Formats: sequence, C-alpha cells, structure tokens
Amino acid sequence: MISNPLIFTLTSDLAGKSRGKAFPVSDLEKRLKRGVGWTPTNAMITCFDAIAEGPFGSLGDLLLIPDQDTSVELDFEDGGPVERFMIGDITDLDGNPWNFCTRSLLKAALARLKMAGGVQLVSAFEHEFQFTGAKKALPGDGFGLRGFTDRRVFGEALMAALDKGGLEADTFMKEYGSNQYEVTNGPAKDHCSADQAVILRELTRMTAKRCGEHVTFVPILNPASVGNGVHIHMSFLDQTGNPVTYDANGPAGMSVLTGSFIAGVLKYLDKIVALTAPSDISYLRLTPHRWSAAFNNLGFRDREASVRICPVTSTDPDSIARQYNFEFRAADASASPFLALAAILHAGAQGIEDELPAPKVIEEDLSLLDKTTLTERGYVRLPQSLEEALCRFEDNNTVTGWFPDGFSDVYTAHKRYEIAYLGDADMDARCIAYSDVY
Repeated sequence: MISNPLIFTLTSDLAGKSRGKAFPVSDLEKRLKRGVGWTPTNAMITCFDAIAEGPFGSLGDLLLIPDQDTSVELDFEDGGPVERFMIGDITDLDGNPWNFCTRSLLKAALARLKMAGGVQLVSAFEHEFQFTGAKKALPGDGFGLRGFTDRRVFGEALMAALDKGGLEADTFMKEYGSNQYEVTNGPAKDHCSADQAVILRELTRMTAKRCGEHVTFVPILNPASVGNGVHIHMSFLDQTGNPVTYDANGPAGMSVLTGSFIAGVLKYLDKIVALTAPSDISYLRLTPHRWSAAFNNLGFRDREASVRICPVTSTDPDSIARQYNFEFRAADASASPFLALAAILHAGAQGIEDELPAPKVIEEDLSLLDKTTLTERGYVRLPQSLEEALCRFEDNNTVTGWFPDGFSDVYTAHKRYEIAYLGDADMDARCIAYSDVY
C-alpha cells in the first residue's frame, strides 16, 4: 500500500479529549513554526461530540503549533502502522497563547507558582483503567499474580511503548476492581508531567488495540464497584535544584512552603473539583469508603484523604528530602491533565501568597462526623454532583479570577451541555456512555 507518513498534532481540550490534525512528516519543519489551522468553536465540543452553545460561533481562526519535545514515534513491530503524534499549543494568528488552550493555562499557573514560591514543580500522574469486552474477569484476582499474568503481554508491550514514547516506565499491576489495572511512570518537571499523562493515556489505548482489546479510563465503570482515579504526586525544587518540599521539623515533614501550598489546595478544593473531576459520574467515585476523596482533608498515608502525605523508603535525610512528596487524589481521567494541574497549582499558589498555615494532618474517618462538627473543624464535603461542583466553581470570584476573562462562562456552558446530553439516562447508562468516551 502506498503511504505518505503523517504526524498527528493534538490538544488536550476542555473535555480531556485529544483532538487535532495530521500533516505529512515531510512538512514537519514548516508546521513547527506555522502550525495547523484550528477553530475557536472546537472548545465547545463536549466529550460526546455534541457542540455546546458558546461565544465563538463560526468566526475566528487559531493555530495549533506542535511541540517537538513531545514527539512520539512508535513502531509496535507487529506489522501495523507506525504511530506518530505531538502535543501542541493553541495560539492566535500572532502566536499569543489562546485563553482556552489547556496547556497554556498550565504554563501560566506554573509561572505563578514560581513567582509566589520561587520553586519548580516536579510531578507525576498515576492512572487506573479497566479492560472492557468479552474476556471474563475472574474473582480473587485483586492485586494478584493470575490477574497480572492474564495481561502480561499487554503490560510488557505497554512498558516498551512508554519507554519508546519518552516516558520513564515505572510499574504495572492488577488493581482491585474487575479487569482493573494501574500504570505509573516517573516524575517530570513543570508542564512535562501533564504532557506525559496525555501520552500515557493514548499509548495505553493504542497498546490495547494492538492486543485486540479495549481499555477505558472512565471515572467509574459500574456504580456498585470501584472507580478509576488519577493521583497526582507533587514536590518542589528551588532555583538551584534542591528539594524544598520537606522539613524534618515541620508537621508530618512539610516545609512552610509545602504547608501553605496544601492549605491553599484544601481551602479551594470544593471549588476546583469541577476542573479535576469534571464528568457527570465523577461524583459517584468521590464518596466515602471508595478509597477516593470526599472531604477537603490532608491525610498521612491515608488513601481516603483528598491530599495525602506519601511514604518514603529511606532513613538518610538527603534521600528523604528528595523522595518526600504529597498526592492529590480528587481527580480522574475525564479531566485534561493540563487543566487539572493548573487548577491545583493556582490553589496552592494562592495559599503561598496568603501565607496560610499548614493544615492539620488527620487519620480518621470524617464520614462519621455530623455536619456541625465538620464545619467547626473546617472540613467541607466535596460536591456530590457535577452541577453542584460547577456552581461552587463559578460562584467563587477568587477561583474564576485565576483564569482568563470568559473562561468560567465557556467552561461551565461546555460542562452543562454535557450533562444535558445525558438527559434522563439512569446511572448505569451514564457510566456506559462515559466508558465509551474515555
């Protein structure tokens, strides 16, 4: 078959979907400078491919400019086509960042963090996903060897794909849920961890397809079962590259900067969860006793806390300082990694700017407390629906003020149209609809 090899350049949009255009490999140098044409109204395309009402109409032109540092060229060596894609930035025709480019929004949040705290972010995304299809899930395979060996070929192909895609392959395991697995990769600096999260999701889907299977990163596949989370690990380096997240004398090892950052995240968490867990079914997962997140609390090695201080595996002070990190758990893969991380960083930077004191670290089940007690202790139940989350987001001028003019209106219109698309479908049908999308 004749072939003119193509490269796909993509943006991770407001729906967390990878959309873009392809061009011939021979045009790469030209496209790195001039990009490909893009349309403002594309921002209103929901995850279900319905177009929400927005301010753009049929007017306007943009550019989607690929970033060669994100280039993936992957030959699965199975006789199929070579996969080639890059992540890009959306700009206006003069090269200025577009207000609704999620990657540009993250870069702006990173600049704010650097200004507020003088630090550089190091982060990594953990992903859970499930296989769907005819292969029956066997009972008793949670975290098990049999469940792992059942997908060994897939897992080893995925590890190779991550390596070839420029990621540091870390772990692959059979998770607790039915046909559920987890894949992790090493940390990266600044916006690169979000780039890698996008790449990992796409390579996971591609690998499954080459293995004759299908995977989904849906937030929850079955209302009666576990969900699929995205856990974002974070730490900080100063301008000389030294770790500044840890202080042996700080509460649970938090430095003053870390404590203020986490305090900001927790203060605004119920306002930003519309950006980090933005599907209609995300809120089935964000409930007590699902090993997820339900309150704005900081836990010490607690997998039901919204933010968790993670364990270290060293007694050497320098090694502890480099390993020490915290994990944001109120996120899933219906969110663009860029937008989710941008929201978290803005909240944390606000905490640094306001010099908030470090939050109390707890090890208890907050779902056992009544509302009055929760309020007295400063804890808030996270929204229990996407509509409630959108209301808390748009009603907070501080949070909406972190983003460009018009962003909150466009984002909430986009997500409300997504809700409306589902109509009166029951929760099982909603989960199935999202499983096909993600």
